[in-house]
Amino acid sequence: MALDFTNFARVFAVAMLLMAAAMSVAYADDDDDDYKFNVNNATWKSECGACHVAYPPGLLPAESWRAIMSGLARHFGSDASLDAASAHEITAFLEKNADTGKHELSDKPLLRITETRRFKSEHSEVAARHWKNPRVKSRANCGACHTTADSGDFSEDNVKIPR
Repeated sequence: MALDFTNFARVFAVAMLLMAAAMSVAYADDDDDDYKFNVNNATWKSECGACHVAYPPGLLPAESWRAIMSGLARHFGSDASLDAASAHEITAFLEKNADTGKHELSDKPLLRITETRRFKSEHSEVAARHWKNPRVKSRANCGACHTTADSGDFSEDNVKIPR
């Protein structure tokens, strides 16, 4: 049986096109979906969002949220105490929607999103001068650069670093 080179070439070309299309779809997904958090809770949004961006639960693991919520009287230098019902509701919401990925093992849970491996990796290219900008003030001020942080969208498409 003779090999029909023309048919082989066509099949090979189609296979290559399909592979290229599949790879382009894989590379086109730059994991921006990992930075869009579509969960909401009115109490969390109003209480936590009263002083800062209501940080999406998916930015920290459950043990970190439990530690943060159990220390609201000393919340990063402020008293952010809540009534028991609100604290319970927010804690349950944060735990249910927390990040479930692998995290660094340590004796204490991370209390700052800015200390996570993910944050450090995503912000490694941000120059020190940007963090010192008076309009940014702190690495914790997500809304200074992430223009849609209030809606839970931290994708790079909506980043505008203040000048």
